Amino acid sequence: MAETKKTFFTYKGVPLVRKGNTIYFGNMYDDYVVMIEILGTEKQGELDVANKVRLRKMATDITLPPNEQIVKKAEKSSLYEALDMACAWLKIS
Repeated sequence: MAETKKTFFTYKGVPLVRKGNTIYFGNMYDDYVVMIEILGTEKQGELDVANKVRLRKMATDITLPPNEQIVKKAEKSSLYEALDMACAWLKIS
């Protein structure tokens, strides 16, 4: 049987992986990734749209203690703003 290779959804060429209300933005092989947590949503038509989002820039080095892995924190009022800031944090153009 042939092995199938899974591909991730990307934003600006960078992987986005979602589990529930948490999104990881970045490549786990790089030094840092950004964890985006959706804290609140509001209805716009039939869609639930994020209106409160928390970002954490995290080191991917598993030898660091958990409290030292987080190097930056922020909160934004939309997912677009959060992804824009995450791009800046990871220096992606």
